[in-house]
Amino acid sequence: MDNSKENKKYKTIGEVARILNLVNQKKGSFSTHTIRFWEKEFKQLKPKIFTGNRRYYDENSIKILKKIKFLLKDKGMTLNGVKKVLNSDNSDIDELYNTSIKQKKIIKSKILKIKNILSKFKN
Repeated sequence: MDNSKENKKYKTIGEVARILNLVNQKKGSFSTHTIRFWEKEFKQLKPKIFTGNRRYYDENSIKILKKIKFLLKDKGMTLNGVKKVLNSDNSDIDELYNTSIKQKKIIKSKILKIKNILSKFKN
């Protein structure tokens, strides 16, 4: 198997930080520190280590990271709460996550409609 083709299935930690939109508030850059911290906290995260001791994440790892971020940041859960959720049946969290994404899209579309209505009143 060609190692370069195998690596394309994986994302670097920087790419994953960008995908998750993990921004260091002080520096304004993408934060890889958070991902490394979550790796230590959540046994479900097992990045591949290839040459140069660099971390690479597959789609499953990225999916888990998205769930962790959603539960911690959007739902305000604790680390222990997220651990319990990840150790239990994941079907509930998948449903919660997908519902939340749908709700955000609906809210965004409603905000756009309101903005359009308000702009008509300004003219």
